[in-house]
Amino acid sequence: MALLEVRDLVVAYGKIKAVKGISFDVDEGQVVCLIGTNGAGKTTTLRTISGLLRPAQGSITFDGTSLTSVPAHKIVSLGMAHSPEGRRIFPRMSVEENLMLGAYSRKDKEFKADLDEVFDLFPILADRRAQAAGTFSGGEQQMLAMGRAMMSRPRLLLLDEPSMGLSPLMMKKIMSTVTALRERGTTILLVEQNAQAALKLADVGYVLEVGKIVLSGTGRELLTSDEVRKAYLGED
Repeated sequence: MALLEVRDLVVAYGKIKAVKGISFDVDEGQVVCLIGTNGAGKTTTLRTISGLLRPAQGSITFDGTSLTSVPAHKIVSLGMAHSPEGRRIFPRMSVEENLMLGAYSRKDKEFKADLDEVFDLFPILADRRAQAAGTFSGGEQQMLAMGRAMMSRPRLLLLDEPSMGLSPLMMKKIMSTVTALRERGTTILLVEQNAQAALKLADVGYVLEVGKIVLSGTGRELLTSDEVRKAYLGED
């Protein structure tokens, strides 16, 4: 059984269906990516999995538990964390305060080890732990958003457009962090417009177009697909 199973998922905004019956799995230990153009339904899919939206039809199962009617805060407690598009950090709070908010659902008090792990992944956060998060650059805020999600000790991390608006150098840093998280045992579902970067590190990829999965395969298979190269990699 896969860690995450999505079956025949339909999500609608009023009468408009943004996701039109998609199905996919995420196995434990994998990096799985969803790629596609703006409006393909990628962010809507992540928001529905994490409980921020409710499906009109279909099912979402995480580690054997149906999430269809589970509220978002309880989904976090089950072992899933969502680093959203746009980062959504708390700008007036310090770096450390933002990180500790990521652990709000935990009942244990063993936060220091997790804080140290985040600081190990992102040393700049350790150096500026008392600094207001709103003074950070976009890339630094992305590190903070990912670190905050990691503070809940997730088995599955949902990453929505982590490289959006970042410089090539910072994007490379973020993608190398995704690899490091996978090596530390975190399963990752990644939504990313930079198809080449995402597919290079993904075990499995799915291509969404207007709410439907039109292609799937290993990251390597999709990287060498003529259709993907023409549509998403800018190659003739």
